Amino acid sequence: MGGKGLDFKHKEVININDARRLGYVQDVTADLETGVITSIIVPGGNNKFINMFVGNNDIVIPWTNIKCIGDDIILVEI
Repeated sequence: MGGKGLDFKHKEVININDARRLGYVQDVTADLETGVITSIIVPGGNNKFINMFVGNNDIVIPWTNIKCIGDDIILVEI
């Protein structure tokens, strides 16, 4: 399961526990010393307009919770 962070922005994240669509990858975090991706971030909440006023509800998904990376989706377990 490797890849460039930019490649993730075009993939939809789906939770395999409840088949819920979490959205598209917004960002990735990495260990600066090793360059290894440590987590992906998807926007939290379905209403982006409301999120602008409520605050940051981003979902941070640790790399260990990523179960499969496909051509257009990422399956996670959260």
